[in-house]
Amino acid sequence: MEKPAAGTPPGDDGAGTASAASLIDAKIAALADWRGKTLAAVRALIHAADPDVVEEVKWRGVPVWSHAGMICTGETYKLAVKLTFAKGAALPDPAGLFNASLDGNTRRAIDLHEGAHLDAAAFKALIRAAVAANTAPKPKRTNT
Repeated sequence: MEKPAAGTPPGDDGAGTASAASLIDAKIAALADWRGKTLAAVRALIHAADPDVVEEVKWRGVPVWSHAGMICTGETYKLAVKLTFAKGAALPDPAGLFNASLDGNTRRAIDLHEGAHLDAAAFKALIRAAVAANTAPKPKRTNT
């Protein structure tokens, strides 16, 4: 989904239908426990790190944040909020935020459990690194 036009009321995509932002708002509200608060906090950090981020909802209601390609998803489970980065294996993670899906060749995830502390500065740096990876010029193929 695209961002609504300037001046469009929140929750309205300009065509009178619910926007991804309003669907994510509803998901957060429905999670009336630590998971909703955690997802809301993570969402705010993502927007702070990349004001041009695009919110989408895919796969039966999973929030997805994109900028020139997918940045990460925000899945909620009974015991964790899982933030899966599409290109996580290629991103620098000096603070060691990635703590799940470490064996894959492409993705990496951050599992946040109740009471977990997320280093906001390190997380925002990770978001910016993901955006940079998505917007970097692609190497040209050469025929040999």
